[in-house]
Amino acid sequence: MSSEISTLKRTKLYNKHIELGAKMVPFAGYEMPVQYTGLAAEHHAVRESVGLFDVSHMGEFSVKGKDAEALISWVCSNSIIRMVDMQAQYNCMPNNQGGIVDDLIVYRWNQNEYTLVVNASNISKDWDWIMEQKNAKGFDCELEDISDDVSLIAVQGPNASKVLQKLTPIDLDGIRFYHFDAGSFGGSEDVVISNTGYTGSGGFELYVWNHEAEMIWDAIMSAGEEFNITPSGLGARDTLRLEKGYCLYGNDINDKTSPIEAGLGWITKFSEPFNHSTYHKNIKDNGPEKKLVGFEMLDRGIPRQHYLIYDMYENLIGEVTSGTQSPSLGKAIGMGYVKSSNSSIGEEFYIQIRKNRIKARVVKLPFVD
Repeated sequence: MSSEISTLKRTKLYNKHIELGAKMVPFAGYEMPVQYTGLAAEHHAVRESVGLFDVSHMGEFSVKGKDAEALISWVCSNSIIRMVDMQAQYNCMPNNQGGIVDDLIVYRWNQNEYTLVVNASNISKDWDWIMEQKNAKGFDCELEDISDDVSLIAVQGPNASKVLQKLTPIDLDGIRFYHFDAGSFGGSEDVVISNTGYTGSGGFELYVWNHEAEMIWDAIMSAGEEFNITPSGLGARDTLRLEKGYCLYGNDINDKTSPIEAGLGWITKFSEPFNHSTYHKNIKDNGPEKKLVGFEMLDRGIPRQHYLIYDMYENLIGEVTSGTQSPSLGKAIGMGYVKSSNSSIGEEFYIQIRKNRIKARVVKLPFVD
């Protein structure tokens, strides 16, 4: 373990986490805080007031040039050409085998300039994939990996705007959902403020230069004191996203799952061709053989990734992809792929938890409104 820890990267906020007593764990090549005071407390803080996350491990690519839009339109499944300036868009990149290279957020500055925000564990893979597509198609644009220069701080919860508005002249209420602005914030003159996040509780994500990350973190902590702002770790981030039915790459989607199977048809648009689009259009037109569903446990037991799912006749029908004890609902929930014939709301099946098969029921996503 010591040799593994020594090779892990640290975000520029590492010392802040240590000062706050965070429990640090290896994640996506980084030492990251999994919790500070406790998962449940951090989870409820975000749902009820405001929480503060360091997500600086995420990757950022700059794409500039006359073919920037064309390149991103080709590698991404959502409709890039419908975006307007200063808009963000949730998206995914299909591979050549019917799966997903990664899910990501695309930021449009203008027609010739974009920023792509990708998952930490996929930075190298994503970069190689995009460059391969750029070179194969001859797109005229320049890519730059700025991941090691940028820190990302997420401020999430119903009081996030009240906290952050103290620190910027930018009208945060004027930034629509999945849009962004840039300018002065917390002592810096160059911060990107994005009305995005992966908790389902509202809030903003702040892209800051590394040398200003600690200053921005401290400013937010100070501004949030009256709202009991709570530093929150990866544990709470996972329970929050799962309660909303948000996919996690490596769990609910991967290089073998189609976005149609994953319920991501809403980010898979066929008005313009994208890489391997014919394959996914065929799945949409004919119906997928398996679907990602949400389920709640009817008997006691916590579902975990890779636990097998059986129908009422003991036939193997699928596998759990994510599961947890929901802090908001007080019961165990999960997501998993099952045969489409077993995916209807109300369908009951069994989760194999060690030696026992525990009953569960398909429910409508999200688990928490």
